[in-house]
Amino acid sequence: MKHIDWSADANLGWSDALETEWRALGTSVLAGRVSRLDRGWSSVLLAVGEEPIRVRNIGADVAVGDFVVADADAERVQHVFARRSAFVRRASFEGSRAEAHTIAANIDVVMLIHALTSPPKQRRLERELVLAWDSGAVPVVVLTKDDLVDDPASMVASLHEVAPAVDVCVASGITGTGVERLRGYAADNATIALLGASGVGKSTLVNALVGHGRQATAEVRDGDQRGRHTTTASELVRLPAGGWLVDTPGVRAVSLWSSGRGIERAFADVFDLMDQCRFRDCKHDDEPDCAVRSAIADGTLDVRRLDSMQRLVAEELALEEEQRAAEKALDKRGVRRPKKAT
Repeated sequence: MKHIDWSADANLGWSDALETEWRALGTSVLAGRVSRLDRGWSSVLLAVGEEPIRVRNIGADVAVGDFVVADADAERVQHVFARRSAFVRRASFEGSRAEAHTIAANIDVVMLIHALTSPPKQRRLERELVLAWDSGAVPVVVLTKDDLVDDPASMVASLHEVAPAVDVCVASGITGTGVERLRGYAADNATIALLGASGVGKSTLVNALVGHGRQATAEVRDGDQRGRHTTTASELVRLPAGGWLVDTPGVRAVSLWSSGRGIERAFADVFDLMDQCRFRDCKHDDEPDCAVRSAIADGTLDVRRLDSMQRLVAEELALEEEQRAAEKALDKRGVRRPKKAT
């Protein structure tokens, strides 16, 4: 395929920053957005309504949602544009525990999906919020299966306790409750990503958002309400009224990668209290005038929330040490790492 004088379709989410980077590369290069990854291949959308082209990812760190440049023959990814956001977790497979797994790139909103039919999972949500805030996108909590419960108020309140500054929406992919509100987050060609465990109704919600039965669905087990993976690969999907949705496979383990200010933002209530402690290096144990312990004593802060924050901080420090060790090992072996988007 020969070069054409063309940049990415604005409806793909193309921005002024991308335009500037594209022009610096030379305006004859072919640019598009990754809609799906399959065993070393990227499906790249060049324009809304067109079939994607398939190109190889040789030597490129590519994720669904990335904007990329293909080479002159449209055979391989030649350049990955700087990411404005990326939802990244620690790789979950053995042998790559010190490696990152980017679930979605260039997203504006991360929807954290929980089912109203299961007990509230506050500790999981806290982890998800750390990753979401670190991604650079805005987190939104979505409680699905509203059609199967009589009163969602207690579940909403329970998750609001650990997400006080985050929108919490109630929805049903079956009845359509809350679907239009969720679509509103994709206004102005924004991109939303859905993240949740198997069985929380994510595929049913995707079908409702897209407006047709795009994803297969499966029943959950009666005993533990767990479901099978019905989404097998992340995919970028166009929404009927504009904007984009990244559907992801069910994520069972929510492993941290590295935090900028994710923990601080996810636990803003705890950090606010810490600022009021008498001593700057307060351990929140038995020090005098500890605002955190005072809040726990008077019932305004759940001690489990402090414990959760401290575990996540310790986990992050351990992970950073693993990353440093892994990088040193690669350097000693002279291994060249794929060029990453920034």
